[in-house]
Amino acid sequence: MKTAAILLVGGMGTRLQPITNKTPKPMLPVGGVPFTEHQIAKARAAGISEIVLATSYLAEVFKPYFGDGSAFGIKIKYAVEEVALGTGGAIRNAASLLSPADQVVIFNGDVLSAHDLSAQIRFHEQMQADVTLYLTQVADARAYGCVELLPGDRVKSFLEKSDTPPSNLINAGCYVFNRSVIDEIPSGRVVSVERESFPQLLAADKKVFGFVDASYWLDIGTPAALIKASKDLITGKIFSPATPSHAGDSIISADATVADGCTISDGSFVHPKVVVESESEIAGSIIGEGAVIGAGCKVIDSFIAPNCKIPAGTVVINNYLGF
Repeated sequence: MKTAAILLVGGMGTRLQPITNKTPKPMLPVGGVPFTEHQIAKARAAGISEIVLATSYLAEVFKPYFGDGSAFGIKIKYAVEEVALGTGGAIRNAASLLSPADQVVIFNGDVLSAHDLSAQIRFHEQMQADVTLYLTQVADARAYGCVELLPGDRVKSFLEKSDTPPSNLINAGCYVFNRSVIDEIPSGRVVSVERESFPQLLAADKKVFGFVDASYWLDIGTPAALIKASKDLITGKIFSPATPSHAGDSIISADATVADGCTISDGSFVHPKVVVESESEIAGSIIGEGAVIGAGCKVIDSFIAPNCKIPAGTVVINNYLGF
């Protein structure tokens, strides 16, 4: 069966503002590359050869980087929403650009996971499902879409962000849809698959299954989570084919300048044209292109904006500066 993909990258990233004021969340650097590159690599590794990026906010920044996808081993198209129509509307709009396919993988644009996408696709086919949701377990499900399963992993109920979740299994942000299900999503209006489509599918007794995977999962929608994701990719806590090859536990770009006596560790990424002056310590941090870290600074678990200048002796911990 032919499988295509849609990547939902149109969100405004409000939880990450002001970091996302000029760069959309999916294009922020995570593990050495724009976050979207990790998801494209995941799709390609699962045998997917065509993906549509469903864009809206700052849509113009994606195509100059990814082009037609040939440099990334996958065919990439772009669907632009002038007015955001929710997750369902974005999926329906983007699907119109896909070549004929039996099933479509839908990625949320802000989830980093190590789940086995190939196994999810196989499970979907084996169960002859209409929709298969990737699910993971969390300690507190109140902030997420919560899912109850019947024996055999068929979905019993889907409850979006409840104060009294019926289980700790949550919607982890990757779905396999039969193409026919996408074609039934109403066009031209706001549709939420979480609040409208999934409950309607269950009410119609469609075959909606949950694929449970307990491996690494992280919503990168906050500054702390974004920095953690980058650190985890670089230190190898989670693998992505898109993470640049490197020795040690950090990445220092070839044309960055690091003075004597500095330590850079714990999954840090130092972009090109960065200057790190003497006796500075950087740990678990993202240092944007062209930034200058003054002498004797300490930057821990933080994100420094491109071209930001940090005065000598500054201590930055669990913060983001220059945005």
